[in-house]
Amino acid sequence: MPARSVGDMTSESKGTETRGIAQLTTAMVLSGTLGVFVVESGASPFNVVFFRVLFGALALGGYVIARGWLRDHGFTPRTLGLAVLGGVFIVFNWVFLFQSYENTSISVATVVYHTQPFYVVLLGALLFRERLTAAKVGWIALAFAGLTLVSGVTPGDFTSGGTYLLGVGQALLAALLYGLSTLVTKRITGVRPHLIALVQVLVGIPLLLPFADFGAMAGTGADWGWLVGLGFIHTGVMYVLMYAAYAQLPVSKIAVLAFVYPAVAMIMDWAVYGHHIGLVQALGVPLIVLASLKVTLARNPRVVTSRRTTSAPAPVAPQPR
Repeated sequence: MPARSVGDMTSESKGTETRGIAQLTTAMVLSGTLGVFVVESGASPFNVVFFRVLFGALALGGYVIARGWLRDHGFTPRTLGLAVLGGVFIVFNWVFLFQSYENTSISVATVVYHTQPFYVVLLGALLFRERLTAAKVGWIALAFAGLTLVSGVTPGDFTSGGTYLLGVGQALLAALLYGLSTLVTKRITGVRPHLIALVQVLVGIPLLLPFADFGAMAGTGADWGWLVGLGFIHTGVMYVLMYAAYAQLPVSKIAVLAFVYPAVAMIMDWAVYGHHIGLVQALGVPLIVLASLKVTLARNPRVVTSRRTTSAPAPVAPQPR
């Protein structure tokens, strides 16, 4: 068999990266439509998340079984326990994010939620003594200055006790829970990310069952289509695309493409509901974007991928949304 030339390998590498970019871009576009699916379903946040994990477990479970990955799953009691704990955090992260949609808007909630990378850094330093440099502190401070602008919270919101302030707080709490899930999940090795995600959504079924209001779902008709979509599209298809892309792309491209998600979410919020952030709020967006890129790239100088490990930096999506 003739040896492959450097040119052939370079061409193959470029083709792999191009495929990864297409996969991650598609996944981020899908993620950006999530808010519309949530709102259009008309269901309460707890019901939305319950049916998302239910249909998502069916989608991911079917994919994992079809690939034959259950036979050699790689879980140990410790890593399975970590996956379960991460699932608790990720499930309630969705609940608070979806509640934030109701009390603010998809645009504001999504941008505020995008402070997740900073919580990962701060929690890592607090809980695991990870190194926190002066530069990271500076970028985090810049990001939260941008957050102050984007949130649009005024002194009157603190005295009136309005739902808008509550919604901003819910988005921040969702980001915090996302950060906790990321820190827990990144300590799992030797297990395919699809299997970790499957455990996380399976955990959500019994966890949310006491909060689900099945009586409120009777006769919703076409609204079920939005809930099925959240499970099969935003939890099945999107996860598969994201994990495939993570294995083919460097951290720098993952970090940049992650911002397709909030961009699409803001466009969808404007196109479908006529919501848009104001000029002053818009000034905070580039501050959060810049700081997030700096912190993410500093935290993950390189990514080592293998057939059996999770190696994505902590979707924007490292944990899928």
